[in-house]
Amino acid sequence: MDVEKLKMGWLVVAFDLPVVTRAQRKAATAFREFLIDDGFQMIQFSVYARPCVSFARQETHLDRVRKGIPPEGKVRAFFVTRAQWERAFVIYGSPAKEVSPEKMPEQIQLW
Repeated sequence: MDVEKLKMGWLVVAFDLPVVTRAQRKAATAFREFLIDDGFQMIQFSVYARPCVSFARQETHLDRVRKGIPPEGKVRAFFVTRAQWERAFVIYGSPAKEVSPEKMPEQIQLW
């Protein structure tokens, strides 16, 4: 078994944000931009995921999400191992077309 597939994974953030007023829409947009700036990728409109190479990185980004949530926001965050992520089914359109899930990015190490 590839142990690296169990250590690395994706921090997934799913959220509901009110968008009735102009201020709420602005806060929702700012939260989405915050997630993208922090390295998250949009999986669906209110579901974002970020690759994490360790538990410590997951905690770092989870703390950032906690601090960035709009006052009226509802967020659920969870960690999916690389092995679980690679077993996901990604299905588009009708007739259904299945594609592979996103790959873990190549790691760059600077010494």
